[in-house]
Amino acid sequence: MNKFPNNIFGIVQDDLVAVEKALYSTIQSPVDLVNDIGGHLVQAGGKRLRPALYLLCARGGKPPDQEELLPMAVALELIHMATLVHDDVIDNASIRRGRPTANARWGNHSSVLTGDYLWAKAFSVIASGAKRNMLKILTDIIASMCEGEIVQLREAFNPDQDEADYRLRVAQKTANFIAASCELGALSGGLNDSDVVQVREYGYAIGMAFQITDDILDVTASAEQLGKPVGNDLRQGIVTLPTIYALKTSPFRDELRRIVIKQDMSDEDVRRGLTILRETDAIEYSYRQVDSYLQHGRNSLPTTLNATVRDALLSVADFVGMRNF
Repeated sequence: MNKFPNNIFGIVQDDLVAVEKALYSTIQSPVDLVNDIGGHLVQAGGKRLRPALYLLCARGGKPPDQEELLPMAVALELIHMATLVHDDVIDNASIRRGRPTANARWGNHSSVLTGDYLWAKAFSVIASGAKRNMLKILTDIIASMCEGEIVQLREAFNPDQDEADYRLRVAQKTANFIAASCELGALSGGLNDSDVVQVREYGYAIGMAFQITDDILDVTASAEQLGKPVGNDLRQGIVTLPTIYALKTSPFRDELRRIVIKQDMSDEDVRRGLTILRETDAIEYSYRQVDSYLQHGRNSLPTTLNATVRDALLSVADFVGMRNF
């Protein structure tokens, strides 16, 4: 289930256990194939970061009981699962979290439709209880993620992207969703308007740092750590921050540029591209950006939050900066 250290989310551990049980019951369908794919996705686990942050931020105020918080927490994870299924189809990925992807086992058509099913289930879970402003936050986030994915597809294998392009794409695909998870939690916990804005800013900073760290690990980690092939971003033509930096600073920038534009990249091309990245200080530069976002996130947390919750959110920031998976 959750791969964060237990002490970070200990405050909401019972809530997260309830989320896990609810995920299984929510995806149940009279169609066996939907059950098979849905069960496979839930069993694959994950960090459950979005529902965990939602629950933590809700506990930072005066939240309702678990029964009222649970639907939104489940909906957030279902939306995240749906996006992962669709991403794997788009990327033609065969492995995620060390397990075969849904599209590798059941094909693209069934996987796309199951992703759509998960999205529909997410809104079904909260249809009777979520306030209108909370529904709008969720629908806006899904639109943002789709826009980010479209931009990423349009810019694939394009070595002329700059950091501003990259940061916008990361915001659309990752950071805005994590920000919204925190914002929704703050709203559920009854925080005042100013504190809601600050909690959202914390979530945005955590999301930016989280994705940049992901992009660093795609260059530096092992396949066993990642649960998927190393260098996958480069192979897919996804130009991340380390690549953008190396394209500007490496003495082998022209060679790297020739690799980035290849749409039929060989294993040797990928290995050479990663070597060029590692021989620059692109990783150190990228980690400095991570540290900057995390510090901004820490500074954004309202002082009025429940102290135990605030400490847990600070620990989340610390963990994002040092994680290796």
